[in-house]
This record gives sequence, structure tokens and C-alpha cells, in this order.
Amino acid sequence: MVAAEQKGNPKTASKETSKATAAAEHKILGPSDLTWGDAPPGLPAGAKMAVLAGDPGKKGPFTVRLQAPDGYKVAPHMHPTAENITVISGTFHLGTGDKFDESAGHEMTAGSFAVMPAGMKHFAWTTGETVMQIHGFGPFQIVYVNPVDDPRNVPRK
Repeated sequence: MVAAEQKGNPKTASKETSKATAAAEHKILGPSDLTWGDAPPGLPAGAKMAVLAGDPGKKGPFTVRLQAPDGYKVAPHMHPTAENITVISGTFHLGTGDKFDESAGHEMTAGSFAVMPAGMKHFAWTTGETVMQIHGFGPFQIVYVNPVDDPRNVPRK
């Protein structure tokens, strides 16, 4: 597109702009538009997830909402890509390290934001029902510090 614009060819530039626009998806979602389902098996049972944009299982950007019940806990883990977390409602607690230690956690209320760099070991829990928005670059993967904490190693009921 840049080359066409530099040469002053509006016909070619217009075609390229149309292709770029078609590839991008404009989307506006209200709360009632979200489709909630069980969170993926890499997360403990009890949470619900709605995909807002992209596909967390594929390469590329994604945005999801995660709804977790009161007392929901995620054992120490890491991700091979950065994880960006915004608290929508409730209280989310986030700590870093390879041991679950509530005294080392940070309380995040609605409107709070955190970035977990790729490879950073962290753990989390909720106080009250909590909704978080997570965005990053897929494929989203979760690697538990201790394999016995990985819910994929335990059959779901």
C-alpha cells in the first residue's frame, strides 16, 4: 500500500486499503453479547471464559474475559508469552514466585491492570466473584511450576 501511495496510484492504494480493512474485524460487544463457557482445562474448574476477540489457541492477538468464583485459586505457573490483566469487577490477588503465598500477593480491584512478562512465575486468587479481562498474543499456554498443580492432570467432574 505504501508503494502505491508513493507512486500516486489511488486505484492500487484503494484496493490494498480494502484488503486491509477486510482482514481486520470491527466488533462492538455489550455484556449481553458475550458467550460464556467453561474455562479451558489448563485452569482450575469453576471459572467461565468468554472470547472477545481473536483465538487464544492460535497465533495472534486475543482478548478474553474470565469470570471466577469467590476463593478461586490458580497455583504458581508461567506463560511463554506476556499476559495483560485488567480487573473488571471483584477483587483479584496476584503474586509472583514459585510458591503460593497470600502474604506476597497484591490486591487488584476493578480498574486495576497488571502485565506479567513471558516466563514470570505467578499465582492468583479471588475475593468475591471476579471478572478479569486478559489480552495477549497466542497461542495462550499455561505451565505450572509443580505438575501436580496442573488441573489437566486431574479428571474433571
